[in-house]
Amino acid sequence: MSAPRIAIVDYDLGNVKSMKNALSKVGAHPILTNSRKEILSADALVLPGVGAFSHGMQQLKKHNLIDVIHSFASTNKPFLGVCLGMQMMFDRSNEFGETEGLGLFSGDIKIVGVGPIKQQKLPHVGWNNVCLPDNIKNWKNTIFAEIQGNTDMYFVHSYAAIPLLNTEILATTLYYDHVFCSAIMRGNIYGVQFHPEKSAEPGLLILKSLIDLA
Repeated sequence: MSAPRIAIVDYDLGNVKSMKNALSKVGAHPILTNSRKEILSADALVLPGVGAFSHGMQQLKKHNLIDVIHSFASTNKPFLGVCLGMQMMFDRSNEFGETEGLGLFSGDIKIVGVGPIKQQKLPHVGWNNVCLPDNIKNWKNTIFAEIQGNTDMYFVHSYAAIPLLNTEILATTLYYDHVFCSAIMRGNIYGVQFHPEKSAEPGLLILKSLIDLA
């Protein structure tokens, strides 16, 4: 059986080398591409990203990737947004002024609220845990199926998603006194605020579950 072909969206933004290496390690055949044909023929899609929301959307538009991302999302094949990639799945962000996103999930991207200004430390960088939210009983049949609640993942961000629908929240994380959405899911579409490719064995288990779904 051949390795699943996982397309990584190439829009000149984000460190994709570690993602390619991680996907290869768990048995996938990763392809860095912005080709419509290659993306739509892939077994799964990963939208990575590091940086500002507005720049990310500009780059997707520059490479004519918005329509093909929507087309892939309408299939039943697994689709994972990572960090900025997850954020761009939402309606809009107010980072550096309001910018419209892909609109795959309803909700906004706003700065992480971490309590009194004197205690605020942003960006949120380093290891923090992901927890099972109140809206779901377990992570069975999701890309989180092989990890335990309260598992540490690696984060680098200052903004986070505020989903309109609580039912689409797959995981939450506590930072100071603020709980934010750290993963989302609807059907075949997933998003994680952390970097699974930099999160050691638990992160690899998530990527392995993604290719198993493929």
